[in-house]
Amino acid sequence: MEKRALISASERLSKLPPYLFAELDRKRAAAVKRGLDIIDFGIGDPDTPTPAPVVEEGRKALLDPSFHRYPSNWGSGFFRDAARSFLQRDFGLTGGDDLEVASLIGSKEGIAHVPMVFCNRGDIVLIPNPGYPVYRAATIMADGIPVDVPLLWENGFLPCLERIPPEVLRQAKVLFLNYPNNPTGAVVSPKQMKGLVDFARENNILIASDNSYSHIRFDGAAPLSFLQVPGASDVVLEFHSLSKTFSMTGWRVGFVAGSKRLVRPFMAAKENIDSGVFTAVQAAAATAMALPSEHISGLLSMYRSRREVLLAGLRKLGWEVFDSPGTFYLWVRLPRGATSMAFAGKLVNRAGIMVTPGSGFGSWGEGFIRFALTVSEPRIHQAMGRLEELELYRNRLIQWLRKKEE
Repeated sequence: MEKRALISASERLSKLPPYLFAELDRKRAAAVKRGLDIIDFGIGDPDTPTPAPVVEEGRKALLDPSFHRYPSNWGSGFFRDAARSFLQRDFGLTGGDDLEVASLIGSKEGIAHVPMVFCNRGDIVLIPNPGYPVYRAATIMADGIPVDVPLLWENGFLPCLERIPPEVLRQAKVLFLNYPNNPTGAVVSPKQMKGLVDFARENNILIASDNSYSHIRFDGAAPLSFLQVPGASDVVLEFHSLSKTFSMTGWRVGFVAGSKRLVRPFMAAKENIDSGVFTAVQAAAATAMALPSEHISGLLSMYRSRREVLLAGLRKLGWEVFDSPGTFYLWVRLPRGATSMAFAGKLVNRAGIMVTPGSGFGSWGEGFIRFALTVSEPRIHQAMGRLEELELYRNRLIQWLRKKEE
């Protein structure tokens, strides 16, 4: 009998956090099988189509034979020019000759490369907790050491830098930041941004700024970039996404911005791994970045209306919502002792309502759930009606949670 080869995955793969949503997906599938109509607040994927001018430009670009060849890894000249114009118009960033930009196959792909490029084996990466799971996964895959930086309600979900021990700071190479913040919706002020940049400079730490939700805020404030802080170019590499601002999640396109000293080694790594963004997609993305401000204001108006309906509905039920003006998420605290995974499972099973359990974003996300505003207003009303029918007001909610888990 022929001997079977024994092939096993690397040890680093076993260090990745488990896929916490598998059980929730199972319960969702079971609920659908029973005929439940699912209202899905779980996925942060815009339900509005990509703007028509962007789609049309993409359609035309598909017919251009020159775009069918390998793309420029850094991005075509027209795309990079559009990204620079976008940064100047919306953030006031000129940067002179030192501001460099390059295309990404979506910001997630770009963010995942950061520890690989800037960390050696055993270097520490500071991970916001709760936070986007890719920060931790990318660190593990690069043989770095993820160290949690708690984001707490009482601190406005800003990083508690004073909790970081000196010995950790001495070994830290990267700090991931994401404001407006997923999953909490927290935002930072220019003063707070300066404090974070000063901290990074004092400790020789790179800030990897995930600015995917830059334009989605409801307080009337202009979008912010860490690169606006004087002296930030030494320590900030910023990632921009077209997914949320222009409803282009499926197009997989974004860009990285920063000083040449940081962008060039970053792209040197990517040049060895991928071949860049399809040029037709770059053409569509350049059109998106040049859209008039009315597009953004219209999008914000829609999300603001949805947010008001959902916020009012949850507050009527006595639920505790973190009322912060950023992103299209609402971060909701559960009663003490409730686990987010069990609650999310009960909610889809009993009410046909999908939410994201906070534990999926890290240990400090336990006891919370996230609602995404990527659901139409009528469906939000419908979901609130279901919760009222179940009489899930504060006291009843606690009793409901204490029942034997199904």
